[in-house]
Amino acid sequence: MKALRFGRHAAIAVIAAGALALTACGSDNATNTAPAGSASAAGTKVTGTLTGIGSSAQGAAMDVWKTNFASANQGATVQYSPDGSGAGRKAILDGSAQFAGSDAYLKDEELASAKKVCGPEGAIEIPVYISPIAIAFNLPDITELKLDAPTAAKIFRGEIAKWNDPAIAALNPDAKLPDLAVTPVSRSDDSGTTKNFTEYLSAAAPDVWKDKADGIWPASLKGENAKGTSGVVKTVTDTPGAVTYADDSAVGGKLGVAQIKVGSEFVKISPEAASKAVDLGKAVEGRADTDGAIKLDRTTTEAGAYPVVLVSYHIVCSTYDKQETVDLVKAFEKYVVSEEGQKAAAESAKSAPISATLAAKAVKSIETIKVKS
Repeated sequence: MKALRFGRHAAIAVIAAGALALTACGSDNATNTAPAGSASAAGTKVTGTLTGIGSSAQGAAMDVWKTNFASANQGATVQYSPDGSGAGRKAILDGSAQFAGSDAYLKDEELASAKKVCGPEGAIEIPVYISPIAIAFNLPDITELKLDAPTAAKIFRGEIAKWNDPAIAALNPDAKLPDLAVTPVSRSDDSGTTKNFTEYLSAAAPDVWKDKADGIWPASLKGENAKGTSGVVKTVTDTPGAVTYADDSAVGGKLGVAQIKVGSEFVKISPEAASKAVDLGKAVEGRADTDGAIKLDRTTTEAGAYPVVLVSYHIVCSTYDKQETVDLVKAFEKYVVSEEGQKAAAESAKSAPISATLAAKAVKSIETIKVKS
């Protein structure tokens, strides 16, 4: 696996519709850096407004993507409301948004429903953002703990009531664990982060986490809840003893984060470890060649892989009513998956750039978007 590069990204001069070309590096290693993109002044600049709704985990990345794209295309605007992955998928399926941000790929029934709005070829899922999900906590003088999947599952199910519980102490013999109540904090909205986190718990700790993986947190479990990534992080920051799961880009300040046991070792959270976990994933079966949905291996024992990870997608239509919309979607999504777009996201959101292989596939998929006939 080649090391990911996180240098300062160069200023983006001009991003023209159809003028951003990506060249694959010829590597099948999904942890390589995305291929270099070339911006050219040739062609006609795109104009108009593109509206998206969805993933709050993508929030920081979307902010920089929107700003850079608008700066390079005077007269073009991208609007994005980080209302959660569920809201994003609903919006693309009912036609109220032109693209969705989602930390979970579409269910089969959602794929079928997309044909009503997007045409007979339905929706296209483009992986644009890779990030580890942090188990973040608020404990005095503790910035790092070690957890395995069963212990994490018991914490979030309310089966571990105090932070000095023997199960946590056994994994952290040198930590001065306080006699402090554990307050689990979950997302109140339909969330792709919740879907990814519960998918990890149900796969890696099936004897403890009996609920199915879902974007909606189990109503039977006690604890606090809040809307969006910023909501749960604020609640934990304001509540001693609280713990949550959130995109790592949003975690900071006095909050600590957990290392996760993988095989016989504990893996620290990092973009590189997240990218390595994605490298171990496979394409979701039974989907079109243009679809980029990835099935992750949550029970991997691969050294250095962090399996509590999300792959966040931009879900776009295969066809739109107007050529202006087609041009906007193509230009924006090509920028997002370009090397410069991915580096900009990495700097602002601590994400891992998508691989050269994923980027090349994404560009081929984006090129198929057309006007409805």
